[in-house]
Amino acid sequence: METLHYTGIIIGVSTFLIIGLFHPLVIKGEYYFGVKCWWVFMLAGIASIAGSLFVENIVWSTLLAVFGASSFWSIGELFEQRKRVARGWFPKRKKN
Repeated sequence: METLHYTGIIIGVSTFLIIGLFHPLVIKGEYYFGVKCWWVFMLAGIASIAGSLFVENIVWSTLLAVFGASSFWSIGELFEQRKRVARGWFPKRKKN
């Protein structure tokens, strides 16, 4: 009987979950901090991409790279979220 290899499924499902995690992070980040929190995504992206270069395990290395790429993508989405808030598609935080 052949052996099943789950690496692709693990990476695919984990990638889906990582991308799904970043959606609310961008929304909440823009809501509470505005676009000035972009550097947090940048640092997370740099650290994750750099970390993926040093991890031998293909699954963990790939997931670190996916996390890093999603962090970099979120920087652009953060600025797009500001536009969506300005259009009224998302609530704007009231400053006290």
